[in-house]
Amino acid sequence: MDKIYFNRMSFYGYHGVFEAEAQLGQRFYVDLVLALDLSRAGASDDLNDTVNYADIFDCVRKIVETERYNLVEALTARIAGQLLQSFPIAEVTVKVTKPNPPINGQYDSVAIEMTRRREDMNV
Repeated sequence: MDKIYFNRMSFYGYHGVFEAEAQLGQRFYVDLVLALDLSRAGASDDLNDTVNYADIFDCVRKIVETERYNLVEALTARIAGQLLQSFPIAEVTVKVTKPNPPINGQYDSVAIEMTRRREDMNV
């Protein structure tokens, strides 16, 4: 299976269990790995034979910036499900990084990563 990678897309969202997170918001980073057959696109050099990168970006941006979730786990699952539903991909790995969660201590970030397959999602 071929893969398309989206690395460290940056969005501003209002996700988290605390009221301050819902009101102030914060930066979130999203990485994707899309698994699909790219042999036709490689031979044809035609955008219609692959997924449009801008459409993928816009789909993720809309979810992160306009929807609200308490848990990064729910946000990550929502992105994976919507991508599988909206685009002809066989499998997606979504990693959502929250660089500044309200944790008292030293750390770089917290991230959730999920892999979902079309065959498992009934889409």
